[in-house]
Amino acid sequence: MPDAISTILWGVVTFSILVVLHEGGHFLAARAFGVKVHEFMVGLPGPAIRFRSKRNGTAFGITAIPLGGYVRIAGMEPGLEDDLLAPALRTATLARRTDANRLAADIGVDVERASTLLATLADWGALVPAVDDEISYLATLEADTDTEATVLLDHARSVTYRALSKPKRITLLSMGVLTNLFTALLVFTVVLGVWGYYTQSLTLYDVQPDSGADQAGLQPGDRIASIGEKEIDDWMMLTREVALRQPGDRIEVGFVRNGEFRTAEVVVGESEQGTPVIGVISDVEHIDPSIGEAAIESVRLTGMVFVAIGRFFSPETFQESVEGARSIVGITVEVAAAARMGPLNYAWIVALLSLSLGVMNILPIPPLDGGKIALEIVEAVTGRPLSRRFSLGLSLSGAVVLFSLIGYLMYADVVRYFIQN
Repeated sequence: MPDAISTILWGVVTFSILVVLHEGGHFLAARAFGVKVHEFMVGLPGPAIRFRSKRNGTAFGITAIPLGGYVRIAGMEPGLEDDLLAPALRTATLARRTDANRLAADIGVDVERASTLLATLADWGALVPAVDDEISYLATLEADTDTEATVLLDHARSVTYRALSKPKRITLLSMGVLTNLFTALLVFTVVLGVWGYYTQSLTLYDVQPDSGADQAGLQPGDRIASIGEKEIDDWMMLTREVALRQPGDRIEVGFVRNGEFRTAEVVVGESEQGTPVIGVISDVEHIDPSIGEAAIESVRLTGMVFVAIGRFFSPETFQESVEGARSIVGITVEVAAAARMGPLNYAWIVALLSLSLGVMNILPIPPLDGGKIALEIVEAVTGRPLSRRFSLGLSLSGAVVLFSLIGYLMYADVVRYFIQN
């Protein structure tokens, strides 16, 4: 039981860190553009302990379920604005206090539409709920009978997401992803720069009996230097060069033994999977890179994550990618194991998860950030906003696909970690 509690706690802490970093990127971009942020909370929406900033009115806090987090930005509702927002705001501002029934009577609409208008204006910060009852709203702006409704509405809209230009909207939507990517690159660079890393060496650890390399006389301790006339720089390059051959081909392998360069003719063999091999097993070596080299290696690791996630969208690699993926259940188990191994391992897995979260969120699938960016681009190209129903429909469809995948991965993780074990 203590191990189970520890695992859950590590999962909660880690996911909260990742999501707060992501949402923090959105928050900082919104504040830099002068957009009102209602809440920046750690945890899922619900009862919370919070305090409100006197400077900008943003509520910060922790909810009853501290898993993840969210930021609520003014004016991010999809679709066209209601044509009656301007007269509704002017009427409510002049009245100083109103409710749905009174507003409906004042501007000649049904109560449901009046409630929607009030909710939108409250989201923009032009109205605030009254503290002495549950139905009234109080005006936060000042106006008199000479104030034009459109001028008042423009003033209210000026602190919302809707007031931003398309480039600024896309920047705000991208900042969560960019924060995750920057965090991952920074942690990778620091960890690699301080502790270094292990990589496959061109020095042979072992030679498989009766393989082409064995029959050609290669031995453990030899260091591969060339294949044919091509110099070999690393183990991946060696693997690629061998993969270009066919079983039965003869290749000249250059190697160094006791400081002396030698060559041997090696017959390419075939693995159980049908791939060409020469029958050598690499040793490992510890690399102590400079900060610049560590940064380059971090970028390479980042590229590998992009490639791995891209494999989800190829029919040929989808099943393999799903089998290797983990849900929140599996990630929690792996995070707890990394934490028990030490701070270095924990930092490394947090960086990998931050990177994965960033890459996933940039995918053009609503309701992910990439999907929202795609919709903003479509609106910019077409020159008009998409309808609320269409936007919500796309988001719902995307959510169904994503949650279906998440549900399957959770089921697979439960079987993997708790049933098969």
